[in-house]
Amino acid sequence: MEKSGIALYFLVLSFLFLGLQTPLQAQHGRMSTEDYIKRYKDIAIKDMKKYKIPASITLAQGILESGSGNSRLARRANNHFGIKCHDGWHGKKIRVTDDARRECFRKYKSPEDSYRDHSHFLTQRSHYAFLFNYPITDYKKWAYGLKKAGYATNPKYPQLLIHLIEKYHLDQYDHAAKKRFRRKKHKPYSEPDLQHLEPAVKSLYGRQTFKNNNRRLIFVKKGDTYNKIAAEFEIPSKRLMRINESKVHPTLYPGDLIYLDRKAGKAQRNYPYHVVKQGETLWTIAQMYGIRLHRLRLINNLPKNYQAAAGTKLKVR
Repeated sequence: MEKSGIALYFLVLSFLFLGLQTPLQAQHGRMSTEDYIKRYKDIAIKDMKKYKIPASITLAQGILESGSGNSRLARRANNHFGIKCHDGWHGKKIRVTDDARRECFRKYKSPEDSYRDHSHFLTQRSHYAFLFNYPITDYKKWAYGLKKAGYATNPKYPQLLIHLIEKYHLDQYDHAAKKRFRRKKHKPYSEPDLQHLEPAVKSLYGRQTFKNNNRRLIFVKKGDTYNKIAAEFEIPSKRLMRINESKVHPTLYPGDLIYLDRKAGKAQRNYPYHVVKQGETLWTIAQMYGIRLHRLRLINNLPKNYQAAAGTKLKVR
């Protein structure tokens, strides 16, 4: 190619680049990291308060993944975190070559939507659940935890995040909201005493029922089935199975709780939250408090197939 052709080639490229820039970038050139932090720190802090993800981690990921807002994904799709389409994404898309040719990435109306979706992405996928057991001010644990959970393929990903956080003092934004978190007073943690539930009426066959969250229930005995229990208490079997969400827990085991009345939408006042123990499922937790399973998911903003890790704190009202 002749020199004049080369000059024309780069002139065309420069016009194309300017055409792709946002008005702010076109006026001032590439956004600096300092300007990026100034522009998005409030969004990161706001999301930290709602989703319990350190603002320092969110900002460092945004800086790293978007090149401080200057990457093609950030400029053309407002995608600041490199989140790919994945199953279940029904929004707009953009094709960009990353690990593979023309991969599908999510496209957002605004950077704020990208930040919000990043928070949803971490809170709604079970393999990130263990991160929320870490202190919100321990950015190093979060950085290494993200790599462990498979967020990025770069083996140096944690070190890159930590370097950005310490270089630009991003951890100050974690501590800026720490006092507000401390002001919240949580009620003492307790669970329903299933060994001393209030007795209710007996069945025609003399079987004792109990009350939990103002709903009648029984304890499953060996040999019990939904059909047998339904016949004993003169309840249509389909209704009994629907009350107890049998599609989630189809087999009965001795000691299981089976409700005879429709469960509540939330636990009683003295049970604000539950700390998950080893072996517990969302279904067993919902039965323990006498609440509907879909309400437990909704209160905690959890996906359908979420498996809570031991130590996870779940709201039950």
